[in-house]
Amino acid sequence: MNVYEQILHNRAAGRKMIAVLLDPDKCPAAGVGAFCRRVSAAGPDFVFVGGSGGVQPVGGLVRELKARLSVPVVLFPGSAAQFSAHADALLFLTLISGRNPEMLIGQQVSAALAVRRSGIEVIPMGYMLVDGGRLSSVERVSGTRPIGRDALDEAVATAVAGELLGLRLLYLEAGSGALLTVPADMLRRVRQAVSVPLIAGGGIRTVEQMYSLLDAGADMVVVGNHLEERPDEMEAFCRAAHACGFAQ
Repeated sequence: MNVYEQILHNRAAGRKMIAVLLDPDKCPAAGVGAFCRRVSAAGPDFVFVGGSGGVQPVGGLVRELKARLSVPVVLFPGSAAQFSAHADALLFLTLISGRNPEMLIGQQVSAALAVRRSGIEVIPMGYMLVDGGRLSSVERVSGTRPIGRDALDEAVATAVAGELLGLRLLYLEAGSGALLTVPADMLRRVRQAVSVPLIAGGGIRTVEQMYSLLDAGADMVVVGNHLEERPDEMEAFCRAAHACGFAQ
C-alpha cells in the first residue's frame, strides 16, 4: 500500500492521522537518533520532511530516517532543492492561495524531470496559507498574502478550484509557529465543499486544538514547532489523534 492509498484507507475506516514535521534547517545531525527513538515510541502515521526556507538539502537526512524508521517518510518541500528520491513519497505542492507564479508552477517545473526519473510516489497537493495571527515564514518567503480568517467563501472557492484542477490532497496551513490555528469554521466549510482528504497544520500546541481541527473535518493534522520544543509530548499527541479517530 503506497502513502496515498494508506491515507484513503485510514480515512475510509474513520481513522484520523497525525504527521510529525521535521524541518531540516532545525535538525542537527546529532539529534536525528533521539528524534527517531521518539517517533518509534509514539507511532505517528507519517514523518514529513521539509521547511519553508527550502534551501537545506534533505538527501542525507531522509536516508538516515529511512534507515531508522518504519514510519513512511514523506517530503514536504519548501522548494525544488528539497527533493530526495530516497523518501517514500513527495507532496508535489502548489501554493493555490497565492498568486506567485514561482510557487504555483515555477519550482514544480524545476523539479519535474528529476521527480519523474526517480520513480517516487507523487501526491499532487494544494497548499492554502491561512492567516495565523502573525507574519509566517511561508508568507515572507513566497511573497503571498494568506487567506483571511473570516474569508470563508474565499477559502471554499480556493479549495474547490484545487479539487477541480485534480489535486488529490488539500493542506490548510496557518504557518510555522502561528499564534492561531486554522479556524474550525473554515475547515468545516471546506470539508463540506470538497471530497479529497484534508490536512491541517500550523499553531497546534495542545491536544484540544488538535481535536478541534479533526472534529471540524481534517483527516490529518501536522505538528512541527511544538514537538520540536516539547518532544516529550509526541506520544501523547499521537495517542490522542488516533483515539479521536476511533471515537468518530
